[in-house]
Amino acid sequence: MKTPSFRIIFTGALLAVLGACATYGPAGTGPLVGTWTNSLGTVWTIKADNTFDVVNPKRHIFGNITVTGDTVTIQETGGKTAKGCHGPGVYKFSRTSANTLAFTLVKDSCKERIKNVTIAWHRK
Repeated sequence: MKTPSFRIIFTGALLAVLGACATYGPAGTGPLVGTWTNSLGTVWTIKADNTFDVVNPKRHIFGNITVTGDTVTIQETGGKTAKGCHGPGVYKFSRTSANTLAFTLVKDSCKERIKNVTIAWHRK
């Protein structure tokens, strides 16, 4: 008489692998996707299609981001953009935890964007 132990072990391993896959987010969401807020009251929503919306007490801005490794380029395409903020801004980013996001300036001529982007962000 054959024992079904191989089938039981194989089925258990398969279920464990499938369960582990289910704990990861959807493919292609990217490391910055989500709604973030900072201490200035700014809310930044970054979408999976690499577009964003920023709302703070003074402005509503929208645009595109490009992520390459740990570097993001931010380009506003519309809304109430601050003076001198029509060009791109380039920043390094890090995720210090699942709910925290930090940026370091690489190159940007927009003082208001630098002030907002380089302070701590928390998932909303």
